[in-house]
Amino acid sequence: MKYRSLSRRWFTNVALVILLILIIVAVALFLFIRSYYYDTARMKVEVMTQDEIHSVFNLYGASTSGFDLAARDYVEGYPDKNSIAVWGINRAGKVIVSSTGFAISSDVSMPDFDEAVSNDTGTALWMGRLPSGEKIMASTCTYRYNDGEIGGALRFLVSMDAIDKQLLNISALIVAVAVALYGALIFSGMMFIRSIVNPVKEIGETAKKIAVGDLNASIEHYPYNDEIGELCNTINDMADKLSESDKMKNDFISTVSHELRTPLTAISGWGETLLQIGDSDPATSKRGMEIIISESGRLNKMVEELLDFSRMNSGRMKLQSEKLDFLAELDETVFSFKERAIKEGKEFLYNVPKKPAPGVGDSSRIKQVFINILDNALKYTEQGGKINISAEIKDRSSLIVTVSDNGAGIKEEDLPHVKEKFYKANNTVRGSGIGLAICDEIIKLHGGTLDIQSTFGEGTTVVITLPVELPPKSNAEEVHNE
Repeated sequence: MKYRSLSRRWFTNVALVILLILIIVAVALFLFIRSYYYDTARMKVEVMTQDEIHSVFNLYGASTSGFDLAARDYVEGYPDKNSIAVWGINRAGKVIVSSTGFAISSDVSMPDFDEAVSNDTGTALWMGRLPSGEKIMASTCTYRYNDGEIGGALRFLVSMDAIDKQLLNISALIVAVAVALYGALIFSGMMFIRSIVNPVKEIGETAKKIAVGDLNASIEHYPYNDEIGELCNTINDMADKLSESDKMKNDFISTVSHELRTPLTAISGWGETLLQIGDSDPATSKRGMEIIISESGRLNKMVEELLDFSRMNSGRMKLQSEKLDFLAELDETVFSFKERAIKEGKEFLYNVPKKPAPGVGDSSRIKQVFINILDNALKYTEQGGKINISAEIKDRSSLIVTVSDNGAGIKEEDLPHVKEKFYKANNTVRGSGIGLAICDEIIKLHGGTLDIQSTFGEGTTVVITLPVELPPKSNAEEVHNE
């Protein structure tokens, strides 16, 4: 697709439309003013009607001499002859008197007089030029005797040159104002567009840097708190979060590499030792095989965690759902951890209902969550500490499992992030940093919630809520409860 800059698109789509609108407005304004001036001139020259001219000339009698006398008296006494010229014209079409005092040539063209004589109204309007070149507007009103014969006419003339000159000045002013207004609009528009285009270009350049891995790139010095400013802040925030995520990813890779290397080293080392000693030391051989089996199990658990993480990220984590008893899975998990707790000098306090908590879910995944939570509780609790595991069924629809310890706890600033992938609040304790993220996803897939509350230095509480499917209360249960 051909590249077109935002400035060019704005000029094409907006500036040309503004220019067209200004031209239309300027032309319409000029035509309105011109019409006003010409209408004013027409009203000045159309000052007399047939009835008025008869009332003036009838006083002098129905004769040629009477008309000539009346015409002279009217023209000489006309009050507005400084701005309007008045001619008295006899029936033959000869100008017998003029308000200017100058004789009028007999070859002067008077189309309005000819039309007024020939039409029924006795009046006519004409605009044209005199032999001198002066542009005029003229109106003729005829006087007729009682028998219908033309007695003569009065012709009123106004010069249009002054009006046209004034209109020329006004049109020049309109054009100047339109040009100035258009220039101001274009200037302000271009400044506004530039205030958008330049930051957008910077955003584009910053995004390109981020795309190639420069996560320290940021947008600086945008002064306005508007949509562009919000976008700049979003880009900067995105870069910061990507940088944090990249750091956590690198830490995760380093941690996993270390976690994988430890059991592999143990397995490799004990394998070489067993080859060297052969059957000569059964006790050492047995100890070595136990360590190899233990480290292999630990290695297998880490690989499974990584596979689960991959499935979670790609949305391929699926449940093998079946009917199960959530509390039975919890019992098995707690039982499997009791020996470890005794070895580490930590106390398990276990208090759950004696009745089952039936539901639908993936038993291996649910057990995986319980194992992870109890493993964390043991890892972060010092020798002599206590882990309290309790459960209750609420409203016959929810199982609430609570695991509390009095261990190291989590800092307040770390607590909102502990369920995020790669995040480790305590790097001194072994672990990949993805266990809680996987647990949270598994519980969500079961329609439940996993919440973590903690006070640094005092301990942590994990609350797991799962939907259960208890049958309605029987009559015997209701009577017993009463």
